[in-house]
Amino acid sequence: MCAAPDQSIALPAGTDLTKETVLTGRVVAGGEPVGGAFVRLLDGTGEFTAEVVASASGDFRFFAAPGTWTLRALSRSGNGQAVLQVDGPGLHKAEVAVA
Repeated sequence: MCAAPDQSIALPAGTDLTKETVLTGRVVAGGEPVGGAFVRLLDGTGEFTAEVVASASGDFRFFAAPGTWTLRALSRSGNGQAVLQVDGPGLHKAEVAVA
């Protein structure tokens, strides 16, 4: 069993987007959600930082610091990645297409 928090769309109660940086998104293949994908968070140097399993609807979420982040998804439908430049607190969204 994965110890990662539930990856539902709703943020946990008490999340303050004026102080916290949240990276969120969805894994898709051909425009359709890909559930169960492993989504890795890599820092600006490419170093592994964290990993979660996308929800059944392909959703994922990380709490991070401002900076450059790579989101890499690995799934049965294929692999893909997206890069986010995060300048400060708030909700930062990305779609990771896999093929």
